[in-house]
Amino acid sequence: MKQKIVIALGGNALGETPSEQRDAVAIAARSIVDLIALGHDVTVVHGNGPQVGMIHLAFDIAAQQTEDIPEMPFAEASAMSQGYIGYHLQNAVGNELRERTIDKSVATVLTQVVVDKQDPAFTTLTKPIGPFYDEVTMLALSEKNGYTYIEDSGRGYRRVVASPMPVTVVERDAIKSLVDAGVLVISNGGGGIPVIEENGKYVGVDAVIDKDNAASKVADEIDADILVILTGVDKVAIHYGKFNQEWLTTLTIPMANQYINEGHFAPGSMLPKVEASVRFVEGRQNRKAIITSLENAHLAISEGNGTTIQS
Repeated sequence: MKQKIVIALGGNALGETPSEQRDAVAIAARSIVDLIALGHDVTVVHGNGPQVGMIHLAFDIAAQQTEDIPEMPFAEASAMSQGYIGYHLQNAVGNELRERTIDKSVATVLTQVVVDKQDPAFTTLTKPIGPFYDEVTMLALSEKNGYTYIEDSGRGYRRVVASPMPVTVVERDAIKSLVDAGVLVISNGGGGIPVIEENGKYVGVDAVIDKDNAASKVADEIDADILVILTGVDKVAIHYGKFNQEWLTTLTIPMANQYINEGHFAPGSMLPKVEASVRFVEGRQNRKAIITSLENAHLAISEGNGTTIQS
């Protein structure tokens, strides 16, 4: 049965450099086209953590060498990463489709996502971005640019920005029209370019939208049947890494919420994936979310592999 599927692909799965990314997207493209070959309509949402960090680092280094280099706002850097990651994905998926003689168009949609300027995330900055700095460099940068930095993982100091929840996708109607026309759409790269509404206009802000939350939002707004969130393991587990670890094949909403409240899922790792899945599925009998690995994606749809979350 033909279904409308949104896939959330992590930025870390795309490599650290453009050359690594070209190799990585070729692997991702095979899994994506496996789903197309089964007859489904697919939309891809991807992360951009390493990639947008590289963009910021390049501008930071250039600015230290010459005063002629302007500071690159975060929204613009996010747009840059959407463009070049989208190009690589679009190219790789298109090549894979042609190799299998599947007649389907692929399009990348530069995507803005509205966030609430009153979101508490803007007063509690939690999302590390960009390169690591030693303390002396960090203090000099903080005095110069006014940004907030925190010590991260014992490796140095990084800038932190807000990570607000997505309210709506500005280009949702365009994405839905393309999907309904049979186009494979790549959208909401890096969670989308965060914007707020001011005086009837959209204005970019320094923030990062979690890509799993963005995938859940766009899946809801285009009325997808299935949300597939890809990660490094085939299934979700409770007691992860412990002697009593248990892999989960199915999760109901009450079970998922219970495990969330019991602290089974790590923040910044599995927790946002489970929470995004719950938001997409909750209250809708005709929807399901699946959390699994990239390699397992097509089997998750055709054979029920992975962890399926349903009402």
